[in-house]
Amino acid sequence: MTVYRRIRSDGQAGFEVANYASGKRRLESFPDSASALDRANQLARQLSEQEVVAASMTNEQAADFAAAVQTLAPFKLSLPSAASTLADCLKLVGDLPNLHAAAKFYATRHKQAQRKPVAEVVAELLKVKEARGASLRYLGDLRGRLARFAEAFRKNVGDVTTAEVQEWLDSLRLSTQTYANNRRVTYLLFEFAVARGYAVDNPVAAVENVTVRGGEIEIFTPSEVAKLLAAATDDFIPCLALGAFAGLRSAEIGRLEWSDIHFHEGFIVVGASKAKTASRRVVPIASNLAAWLAPYAKFEGLVWTGTHDAFYDAQQRTSAATGVKWKANALRHSYASYRFSLVGDAGRLAGELGNSAAVVHRHYRELVKPADAERWFAVRPDAAGNLIPLPASASA
Repeated sequence: MTVYRRIRSDGQAGFEVANYASGKRRLESFPDSASALDRANQLARQLSEQEVVAASMTNEQAADFAAAVQTLAPFKLSLPSAASTLADCLKLVGDLPNLHAAAKFYATRHKQAQRKPVAEVVAELLKVKEARGASLRYLGDLRGRLARFAEAFRKNVGDVTTAEVQEWLDSLRLSTQTYANNRRVTYLLFEFAVARGYAVDNPVAAVENVTVRGGEIEIFTPSEVAKLLAAATDDFIPCLALGAFAGLRSAEIGRLEWSDIHFHEGFIVVGASKAKTASRRVVPIASNLAAWLAPYAKFEGLVWTGTHDAFYDAQQRTSAATGVKWKANALRHSYASYRFSLVGDAGRLAGELGNSAAVVHRHYRELVKPADAERWFAVRPDAAGNLIPLPASASA
């Protein structure tokens, strides 16, 4: 080992020792010759021990050494330097699998993503889905749910965190099914963003997932639906009436046009493009439904001109104004229950609902009494205007 005597910038003598332990020459400085000599002797012993180990290496060990040196060559690292760094890392994380996981996590979090606002990613996703032939019903569902998400998150999609998405979903106070639907759609959005390099990971993956279980069928009483209709705004009355007295789903109402309601013939056509099951069906117009819809007989275009979110908000406002608790899908369940009590024909009702007779039997048989059913279909506006006469079969 060589010890060098140097004159420092302050004029005092200093000493340096050349350390080759890492495979490269590195000078270590010491204030006096005794310290420098001690370090030199220490390094000499280490080198001596390494030479003994090297001399006693088997052919297999020598091959491993050569392979390790070759593996490190692209990174311009010596084997001793790499081994020293690896040992330091293992002290922090415990073992190689944890070290590998930590490295992957670091690489993911420091990956550069193209910054793009949530609203722009939503628009791009919808455009791609439309180009790939997604149904109008599916596109409408995506558009409605993601529009609300984009409104809440006016930031780059890559900056959205799991905690923020969880807090947003919780704040909506959704039913279990609606929560699951919104989580599914936002998960899809971030998978799209990751695939296109707008985000490094999907924050929704760690958002709480819920199990949707079939619960008891909830329905409104005749007095409850009368209160809801009395409190509803003019543009929302037809939506409530169509759900309560024709059994249409809210999504179907959102796609329904006034031209689909054949007032004089006494039926509503729910086209395949507007029905959940993608099959056309015809629903009779009950006499009380005709009374509720009569003021709108000359309207054109969509029955509901607002958005999916506005429809939901209208439900909540109407519920709050009356004190009648809103029950999930209760308008449709109510129609099915009261209608089945009157007609007693599962096949006929299944056709009106767009369900199977088995579903009708399982959920709606003997749920209400005929007298309550008669009161349900007797709920009418105080002043219905000029009522449209219906064929006898339409009100049966």
